Amino acid sequence: MKARLTLRPADLAREHGISTQAVRNYERDGFLPPASRTPSGYRVYTEVHAAALRAFLALIPAHGHAASGQIMNAIHSDEIGLALTIIDRGHSQVLRDRETLAAVRKAVDHLTSSAPPVSTRSGTWTVGELARQLGVTPATVRNWEDVGILTPERDRATGYRVFHPDDVRDAELAHLLRRGGYPLDRVSTVVHHIRTAGSTEALSRALQEWQGKLTARGLAMLSAATRLDDYLGSRGR
Repeated sequence: MKARLTLRPADLAREHGISTQAVRNYERDGFLPPASRTPSGYRVYTEVHAAALRAFLALIPAHGHAASGQIMNAIHSDEIGLALTIIDRGHSQVLRDRETLAAVRKAVDHLTSSAPPVSTRSGTWTVGELARQLGVTPATVRNWEDVGILTPERDRATGYRVFHPDDVRDAELAHLLRRGGYPLDRVSTVVHHIRTAGSTEALSRALQEWQGKLTARGLAMLSAATRLDDYLGSRGR
């Protein structure tokens, strides 16, 4: 029977440009299988450990450090089903992010092709005044606040809602999107992104960056799956 190649911590570390202490820490935390020891106490690693390290480091950009550690711990506890569940959750999150991104992009396209009639009135608005401006009921405006679409201030003396020009803009965007058939959760997402980005142009740039990150994560998941499959094969699954 062919003897397994033995490796030192430095051999594993050198491949990835990390420290030997990091390799030892990964073993301690269960991300690598336990190493055998020489009579003098030195760790002895094998190609199985090298495959485990490649898998763990490939998982991080795909699933994050915490989830990657959980995946490796589950594998080393012979809980393959749990490891696959964690991986499935990551894929589900990416799918939800892609669907949200697509919805926001569609909404932004709708906004840029049919800009809402943003009021030129200055000063503040009451909930009743805003409702009349939009042709909706005050209850509808309050409902938009409840789901996070609007974030009005409160008058300190009366406790009444006070809507500033930016709030009116958000309300008009929400009203436009609702007329276009968008559900409240999608409207909330779009308005939040526009509120934080400052404009639809800035939001478009942010969405492009988001798309790039999702693509990178998807490709990382493919690479991680290959590395993990190699590791499972090296340890006899």
